[in-house]
Amino acid sequence: MTNTHEDARPDKAALAEVQKLAESIRTEVSKVIIGQIDTVDLMLTALLSRGHILLEGVPGTAKTFLAQVFAHVTKLEFGRIQFTPDLLPGDLLGTNLFSFQTNEFTLVKGPIFCDMLLADEINRTPPKTQSALLEAMQERQVTIDGTRFPLGDNFMVVATQNPIEQQGTYPLPEAQLDRFLFKHILSYPNRDEEIQIVQQHGQRSGTPSMSELGLKTVMTKAALKKARTAISGIHLNDEVTHYVVDLVRGTRDNPLFETGASPRAAAMIASSARAFAALQGRNYVIPDDVKAIALPALRHRAVLSPAAEIEGRTADEVITTVIEQTQAPR
Repeated sequence: MTNTHEDARPDKAALAEVQKLAESIRTEVSKVIIGQIDTVDLMLTALLSRGHILLEGVPGTAKTFLAQVFAHVTKLEFGRIQFTPDLLPGDLLGTNLFSFQTNEFTLVKGPIFCDMLLADEINRTPPKTQSALLEAMQERQVTIDGTRFPLGDNFMVVATQNPIEQQGTYPLPEAQLDRFLFKHILSYPNRDEEIQIVQQHGQRSGTPSMSELGLKTVMTKAALKKARTAISGIHLNDEVTHYVVDLVRGTRDNPLFETGASPRAAAMIASSARAFAALQGRNYVIPDDVKAIALPALRHRAVLSPAAEIEGRTADEVITTVIEQTQAPR
């Protein structure tokens, strides 16, 4: 049984263009970002499947720098806002200001009006301001004083948070977390990578500008649109669809989770698995594509039970068990 027609799949030429585009982005980013190959691939997958990504890592693991470099290389209009406890929704969205010259209100747009928004240390602002992102992330629009303003089809949020510093932070509510396609944990570089980082960036005390780094832009909006069109035709058969649903339902059936992943999670995994398959040069999804993205797609959506927390279990451990116990189609 299949759920798409064979001739709806992208041809080899279209897939080759997607792979060429992705490889160009990887090559350019790797000129200044040492290591973090898995992070770049997840950001590529999120971009191609219209998703948002939450990066969690200790200070100094290049979360902010990576977002800036990625936006420059992909030619996405970049916006950044540092989330703080006193940040108000208007600081993010913008406000209507009255002009005495025209006798009218004029919208002064906030930093959210961009292609890629870096929400730096997103858990440092209160829920009221965090919730201002909900409509933008789900519908790619914002409502200001009753008027809706579109943000564009390329709008993407790259949020960061620090896992070790909890004083003065506000945990993201489940509704907010569910809007993120991936939550990725950045690890420390290995010894060789760290030596390269020091050799390449050790002469600077601050972050250099993109022009100083000599990075090229290797993508256009037309190329991105074309790649997304090709990816939408990637074949996902019934067996793999059932596997995605079983994985998500497995988080709900596991007693170590108080709340499992939502149906939105299953739809997002299916969409991003298509993008991941295209990056591997295939016009169909296999179970390994789903397995590759399952952990970052689910770790922030399932809530551990109090008993599991007392036992010292982590969401990653339990989700890994769910993945191992869910039978994949051949």
